[in-house]
Order: sequence, then C-alpha cells, then structure tokens
Amino acid sequence: MKVAIIGGGASGMMAAILIARKGHEVFIYEKNEKLGKKLYITGKGRCNLTNVAVGNEFLSNIVNGEKFMMSSSARFNSKDTMDFFESLGVELKVERGGRVFPVTDKSIDVIRALESELKKLHVNVNLNTNVIDIIVKNAKCEGIVVNNTEKTFDKVIVATGGISYPLTGSTGDGYTFADNNGHKIVEPKPALVGISLDSQEPKILEGLSLKNVAVAVSTKKKIVYSSPIGEMLFTSFGVSGPLVLSASSYVNRLKEALTLSIDFKPALTNDVLLSRINREIVNLKSKQFSSLLELLLPKSLVHIFAKRLNINLTKKVAQLTENERVSLCNLLKNFTYSVNGFEGFERAVVTSGGVDLKAINPSNMNSKIVENLQFIGEVLDVDALTGGFNLQVAWSTAAAAASIY
Repeated sequence: MKVAIIGGGASGMMAAILIARKGHEVFIYEKNEKLGKKLYITGKGRCNLTNVAVGNEFLSNIVNGEKFMMSSSARFNSKDTMDFFESLGVELKVERGGRVFPVTDKSIDVIRALESELKKLHVNVNLNTNVIDIIVKNAKCEGIVVNNTEKTFDKVIVATGGISYPLTGSTGDGYTFADNNGHKIVEPKPALVGISLDSQEPKILEGLSLKNVAVAVSTKKKIVYSSPIGEMLFTSFGVSGPLVLSASSYVNRLKEALTLSIDFKPALTNDVLLSRINREIVNLKSKQFSSLLELLLPKSLVHIFAKRLNINLTKKVAQLTENERVSLCNLLKNFTYSVNGFEGFERAVVTSGGVDLKAINPSNMNSKIVENLQFIGEVLDVDALTGGFNLQVAWSTAAAAASIY
C-alpha cells in the first residue's frame, strides 16, 4: 500500500514509522526545511514527550475531546510511548507531575531518533515540499497535489498541526483540506496561552511571580474555571504561568465578558484569614499599614493593595476599622481583573479547535465523509493541558491511524 502523510511533525513521523514497519510504502511531505520543527521547541527545548498518566487520569487532562480520545489512548498510552522511544535508544526520565523527558534534556535527541528510524525503514521524506491540495473523487481520496503535480496514493493522512507557533509551519493547511471536502472546522482558538487584562497594573507588576496562589475565571452568572493551588506571573499585558495557561484552555471559547480573580491565600478560609490578620495587627502594635501588607504580600503589590482599599500606607494598623480589615481579607481572597482577551497564536502552546470530531472515527482516525482519508494530531479538535498530554494525543492518534494498515 502507498501512503502519503502531509506533515512531518510528531504525529506524522510516528504514523510513518508504525505504518512502514508493516511493510507499506510511506511518503512524508513537509513544508519546512526539517522534520519536527515544533517538536524541537516543546518543553522549552527539552521535549516533554509524554506524561506517565494513563486511563482516566490521562483523560482528565484533555480539555476538549476527552471522550474521543478514550479509544486511541487506551490502545497506545504513555507506557507504549516510553517503550517506543526507549526502543529507539532514547533514555527517558520522569520529573515532577509525571512529565517525561529525554535524560539529555535535548529535544533534538528525540527528533534524531525518529529520523533515524524513518531512514532505516526507507520512508520517503520530502522536505521543503508544500502540498497544495488533496485529490478527492466520488467521496474517495485518491492522492495529493504537490507543486501543481498530481500524485496518486492509496491513503492520505493529514498531520499538518494547528495554527499555534505559525513560524514552525503550522498555518492551518489541514483545515483547508478538511473544509474543502465537507468537514466542519471548529473555530481555532489559541490555548495554553497568556491572558490579557484590562488594567495598567500588570505593567507595574511585570515579572512578579506568585507561588501558592489560585485563580478563577467567571462570567457575570457563574465561576467557569477554578484552579488548584499553583504558580503564575504578571506580564506586560496581563498574566501568564502554569495556572493561567490552564485557565485559558478552559475559557477561550466563551463569548461572555470574563473576570479573572486571584486568591493569594487559597489554603485559608475567609474566617481563618481574618483571624490571622487580627493576630498580626496585635503583634505589629503601633506599626503602619504598610508593615501589615508586607507580611501578607510581595512588596510590589503593597501600593496597589493600599490604593484599591483606599487606606493610607502610613495609617497605624491598630486604627484599622473592622470594615477595613474585612475588606483587606476579601481582597486577598478575590483580587479581580476584567479579561481583555488572550495572547495570539504566535505564543499559544497549542491550538484549541480544528477538524470537528463528529466526522472522525475515534478508533482509527478515518474520515467518515471521505474514504481513504485520515486526520491525526493537532489538526483535530482535541487539546489538553501542559505536562506532555498534547504530545501523547499526537502519538496516540498516530498509532490509531496506523492500526488499520
């Protein structure tokens, strides 16, 4: 069987290897000058290639497409991924949160191992090659168009990725192929990305990193996302960091006005926090309000808190009224900003949205509309949290596609 794979990223290379191992003739068409360009920058260049979580624990980290991923992630899970790469000579290690990295901390070692296996299996790799269309006749895919030349194939796999980090070649070509042939495209949104705030405060706080805090995002009617305790940071445009990136993936499709709130003391209830504030006031005796804030917050937040509370920093803590103490407590637990939007695709870790899953068979990634056509990886409307889960989606969907050969 002769198979064309459009895209030489994570899912494309994995599918090529698994299909070629079954004796089929496989061709990869990659528009970039090298394979795995986006894979090269994952995990800040260290390549967080999967997460040890399997089963329901893995699925709980899928933001969109959890049910769809049940079949493929059961067939080819993180243990299979680790076995696969170790069989290629990539020594692995597990870090905090179950994240899996190559021992060398170099993504290039993962890419070279894949390239070496592709070469060993005689996969035809075509770099700097732009596929401009797929050939579909009578609802059956018959090949691709490369540089105005038609090439015939028995099956075609679209592994073009989403549109995050477009400099890596992710420019949405797969969406066009799908849309032109009857597939619905769920509007792509940047995911795992910083959140822009409607305030000048972030510019003042830029670079401030917060630990052991929690964030929540709300509409006017309800809380739509609430984080665990973790880390975040202020940027020139708003906020970012692990907690914020996760929040963005859960709320980026909402049309309503959003409010982001920070809980600086998530381990304490309001009553316990108020009691602590009152104890600190007794201990500080005749000290100024600024001294109390410095006990509770990073220094760069002191003036901002005082301004929001409309309390002079030189006011003696013993003179704080009960209402002022309660207001301080409430602000520590619910420090709010209006959300202005999200950073763009050029900074997004992954794309949310893509080829609608309703028309894709979850067990083998076959199109339900066009025969002999498959879609794998980030081009699908599947996205997950950070920690190696998105790459596992790539490996699992590639393995599912390869299972029918």
